[in-house]
This record gives sequence, C-alpha cells and structure tokens, in this order.
Amino acid sequence: MIDEENLVPPVAGSAPAFAPLAPGTDRAEGLKSEMRRVAIPPHRMSPLKKDWVNIFGPLTEMLGLQVRMNVQRRCVEMRTSKHTKDIGALQKGADFVKAYTLGFDVNDAIALLRLDDLYLDSFEIKDVKSLQGDHLSRAIGRIAGHEGKTKFTIENASRTRIVLADTKIHIMGSFQNIKIARDAIVSLILGSPPGKVYAGLRTVASRMKQRAI
Repeated sequence: MIDEENLVPPVAGSAPAFAPLAPGTDRAEGLKSEMRRVAIPPHRMSPLKKDWVNIFGPLTEMLGLQVRMNVQRRCVEMRTSKHTKDIGALQKGADFVKAYTLGFDVNDAIALLRLDDLYLDSFEIKDVKSLQGDHLSRAIGRIAGHEGKTKFTIENASRTRIVLADTKIHIMGSFQNIKIARDAIVSLILGSPPGKVYAGLRTVASRMKQRAI
C-alpha cells in the first residue's frame, strides 16, 4: 500500500525551460561547422557556369552560407558560418541546388528558399507502367503535349513546376499540389486522353479557387 500522506505533489512549472539554441553555439565550443555537398551532373555544368552568380547570391545573402564550386569533385559545397541565422538554412540551400541540377529554372528554385512548404518529388514512367520502345515515347509525348501545352496546363492548374528529363519526371510544389500534378501525369501515362485529364484539372482548379476564397 502507498501512503498517500507521504506523496509530494508536483510543483507547477518545475520542468526546465531552456532558451533557444543559437546556430553558432556549437562552433563556439570548438566543434566543426556543418557542411553539405551536392553533385552536379555533366549536362548541368555549362548552365551552372552561366547562372553561378544567380545561384551563390541567394545562398550567401539570404541564408548566410559559405559556398564554393569544387571543380575536381564536380560538386557545390556549402557550410554554415557565423552569419547563418536559420538552423535549417543548410538543408534549404541543398534543396535549392538540387532543384537546379534536376533542371528547374533558377527563379523557380529560389521559391524553395522563400517558402517553407515546397518540396521536390521525382519518379519514373516505368514506376507507373513498364513501357518500352514506341509505347514509352508516346507516353512522354502525351505528358509534354504539342509544344509543351499539356505540361504547361498541368503546371498552371496544380500550381507546380514540372521537369521532363527523358523517362524521369520531377515535380516541385506543395504536398497537395504535387499530388494533383502526379495524378494527372499518371493518368496520361496509363493512356487517358488529354481532354479527359483537362476536364479533371478544371474541376480541381475550381475547387482550389473556392477553398482560397
């Protein structure tokens, strides 16, 4: 039996309350700063040289990271510094460079630095259906459409950005919008006519406008 008289009631507010940890606290104790490398594919090296000013500018000014291009390893190296204020700045910077290596435009990839609810999603056509030869080419053509009209329609309706890299498809947007774009692309891969997909996108777009209102 437990003696109820000897029990000590918990003191209100006895839990320790720690102040938020500053990003530079660990470096003040002698620990190394965090570092991240993002590999650059060979076909993105030339565009990287042209857009280098637009890439390292946001990383250093907005996130306060130290950035350099390692030519021998063919990768972009980033690390935190005393000017880094956000703890998640290194991950944001890595996602920004990764989005550029996947083929997204610099202006679109910068949205990953400004907004917190944007993500990247990648999958292959063969993950949906095992197609080969002309069937695979026709599936890619259905996704792109004539002069890219189908891809642009999906982007505008779902408020996402899509990159078609051979059989791989990369989507950037919020979690809900990525699902809308992915469902439309999957329907095209499975053989649905573009008109039916357009009708579904119109319905989804009208629902999104109603929710926004």
